[in-house]
Amino acid sequence: MTNGHAGTSRPNPTHGHAERVWVVIPTYNEADNIAALLTAIHSNVPQAKVLVVDDNSPDGTGAIVRRIANNDERVHLMQRGGKLGYASAVIQGLHYALAHGADIIIHMDADFSHDPAVIPTMLQMVRNGVADVVVGSRYVPGGSVVNWSLWRQWLSKVANCVARTLLSLPIKDCTSGFRCYTRDASMRARLDCIRVEGYGFLTVSTYQAHRHGLRVKEIPIRFEDRRFGKSKLSRRVIAEAIVALLRLALSRIGCFRLASKVIDERDETCGV
Repeated sequence: MTNGHAGTSRPNPTHGHAERVWVVIPTYNEADNIAALLTAIHSNVPQAKVLVVDDNSPDGTGAIVRRIANNDERVHLMQRGGKLGYASAVIQGLHYALAHGADIIIHMDADFSHDPAVIPTMLQMVRNGVADVVVGSRYVPGGSVVNWSLWRQWLSKVANCVARTLLSLPIKDCTSGFRCYTRDASMRARLDCIRVEGYGFLTVSTYQAHRHGLRVKEIPIRFEDRRFGKSKLSRRVIAEAIVALLRLALSRIGCFRLASKVIDERDETCGV
């Protein structure tokens, strides 16, 4: 377990009522995975509410979730009109969970690369008041990556090293999509001020959490490449992430106009 900001423990986020845990899952063409994933989540966290944010998947992912939701009040579906992207799916999911009283919000991938068995450990860390944000990390001691080529592992490690160096982040895995936020942290990080749509959103959201003084801690995970379906990581998404990182880095040495293309906190409508 590694630390972001140091600090004293903070009180349990439930404020005296029964804890409300929400899990947000962005999906696009995850029909082969989603039903089993929902079962696995509830095997590990029976009380959790799960919101699937589906981008009108042509393979019928949304229809599968709708059928499950009709028989299980813990499962919710947000069916969007098209392929609107990862970042907006996470942000809209956070908004939905907050509006429904979430105390703790987790977002994770739908393809079983993130093991639901890790969720109880994440929850315990925020319950104990030692973290505002918990990141499931491939690159802390005990973490690992399975079924990736050596080239892809090298590329991911280099990208994380560059991000940590350019943005002065004390986090080993800046691009992990397996995260747990307290209610307060999800609002203070102002994630919906981020103007990056693809997976570059993850690096920028790490930066946002750190710069707003949130205590970010990592726990090791075993990241296993998707069981079924195709990866959503395209060259365009990679290029967008690189451009966002460079703009943020340049903003730290005085090129502030570039930062507004990545994070625009002047926009009064943003701020989860």
